[in-house]
Amino acid sequence: MRMNTESKKRDIALVVDDSPETLRLLTDALDGAGMTVMVALDGAAAMRIVDQITPDIVLLDAVMPGIDGFETCRRLKRDAGLANVPVIFMTGLAETEHIVRGLEAGGVDYVTKPIVIEEMLARIRVHLGNARLTQSARAALDVSGRFLFAVNRQGNILWATPQAQKLLADHHGAQADDFVLPPSLLQWLEQAKGKGSAKSQAATLPDNPQLRFYYMGETAPNEFLLRLSRESGTSLPPEFTSELGLTTREGEVLAWLSKGKTNRDIAQILGLSPRTVDKHLEQIYAKLGVENRTAAAAIATNATRRNS
Repeated sequence: MRMNTESKKRDIALVVDDSPETLRLLTDALDGAGMTVMVALDGAAAMRIVDQITPDIVLLDAVMPGIDGFETCRRLKRDAGLANVPVIFMTGLAETEHIVRGLEAGGVDYVTKPIVIEEMLARIRVHLGNARLTQSARAALDVSGRFLFAVNRQGNILWATPQAQKLLADHHGAQADDFVLPPSLLQWLEQAKGKGSAKSQAATLPDNPQLRFYYMGETAPNEFLLRLSRESGTSLPPEFTSELGLTTREGEVLAWLSKGKTNRDIAQILGLSPRTVDKHLEQIYAKLGVENRTAAAAIATNATRRNS
């Protein structure tokens, strides 16, 4: 069964193994399945290949002379362009500790030798499909204007939406790829993972309290999704917000509304999606008993004047 019958583009598989027999077996099988195959006899050769071509999937022998498969995988995953390429380990080592090492290095699967071709092809189909779904989801996030990015356990950024990249660059003074979570945020991330996204509190940078980080969940092995928010410090007086039954976030939205900001402006300022701002405004109108933004803005303006 061919893996790419509906696409003109052939998937590219990189096979890294020091065994000529394994290379020949997999090359024949993958070529017959409609894939373009590149081969490397060791980790160093694999790194040279990926400098020129980005594969869609990597089949990696765990035990090789020189740079072993575990270290090769770690080096591959440090490259942002390869961070989401699925890596399947191949080895005769079936002990749990080796399987764990492979997964911790960034692998998505583990196949023991001798390789059963049909099983390997089935696993490849699954992981290629998952990778495409992930890419599609990230593309959708980019279009929707969300301030999201993902990090690994070390705090290195794996990917970020354009909006998050800009926000990090504006506040951090460097490219998003250069940003690494400081120790205080790494500690917060560990605690947030244990509590779950619904219970985790926002974290801030020690030198920049305006930039807030929210834990959204684990999206893949060693990949943790975070949301950014830029806190403006502009909001209605707490007493007034409480009297009207508004949440702190609703007070911030209403305050910016009273300053003439559009929904999209408010979304950019607060690090929200425009749709979320729309929902906040629906709640604000209902709580204030008004039908439009002009009336809501008038109430906010009067409240600010009374408390100034």
